[in-house]
Amino acid sequence: MNAWAALPSRHQLATSRVLVVGDVMLDRYWFGAVDRISPEAPVPVVRVTREEDRLGGAANVAVNVQSLGAQATLLTVVGEDEAASRLEKLLAERGIRTALGRDPQLKTIVKLRVIGRSQQLIRVDFENTPDHEVLAQMLAAFDTELAQHEAVIFSDYGKGGLAHIPQMIERARAAGKPVLIDPKGHDYARYAGATLLTPNRGELAQITGPWRDEAHLAELAQAMRTQLQLQALLLTRSEDGMTLFDAAGARHVPAEAREVFDVTGAGDTVIAALAALAGAGMPLRDAVPWANHAASIVVGKFGTASVSYDEWAQ
Repeated sequence: MNAWAALPSRHQLATSRVLVVGDVMLDRYWFGAVDRISPEAPVPVVRVTREEDRLGGAANVAVNVQSLGAQATLLTVVGEDEAASRLEKLLAERGIRTALGRDPQLKTIVKLRVIGRSQQLIRVDFENTPDHEVLAQMLAAFDTELAQHEAVIFSDYGKGGLAHIPQMIERARAAGKPVLIDPKGHDYARYAGATLLTPNRGELAQITGPWRDEAHLAELAQAMRTQLQLQALLLTRSEDGMTLFDAAGARHVPAEAREVFDVTGAGDTVIAALAALAGAGMPLRDAVPWANHAASIVVGKFGTASVSYDEWAQ
């Protein structure tokens, strides 16, 4: 880490305010013992002994921003159901500021994971696809919050909450705020004008097609960056680290050698770290190694998790 730019102090990061906009979900875990196989079908019977709810999706991004030492505000729309009330309570317990809209037509997303013997046995999703732009009603709130923050994250999970975000990107860029987006789907044109996109290998390949080698990858990435008028594109590459493509070329940061326990939410940690550092004034090129370091810590934890400032600074 000696060759890296210095990590901002706690005090410096505490002045970095990040607005997180996007799809939220409740990550629900049922832990139990597996002692037998069901007589009804060849499946394990789980006797549930503990239940745990965690903040997921854009809410987990906000948790990561705050955990790393910056300030986070979450702007999103939820349903009028038990899951929404639980999300609101968990956010309040974490002290995360919120601008929550309620939509009775929307079913708050719940991802239920059943865990037996420390292994995920099944995941059950509860959600619906909105037939309208759920965040359109929040534009006024977005403008108000935008003025109070140094950076903006759009956390897109492809659930319909960010179907039409060009107007928000345009407003944020006009206000001089860096806009970082975790993209989903096949239509990256709606992200045009953002500061940074953070696709993984599979997501980028869906858009550009496969690449032959590193030179071809750089060519495709830079072509996309130019076409979408992005300042930078960060390709997250799992066990191969991550590569930033910007006007200065490519900067590759290899993965740190650690035992990988669970990759859930690693992308949330990466974009949260980048935004927190950008809000503190650190250039993206200098922030990438620190984002990579944060991701290497979180994959050693189980489930939807976050990284503390003390862990990050080690």
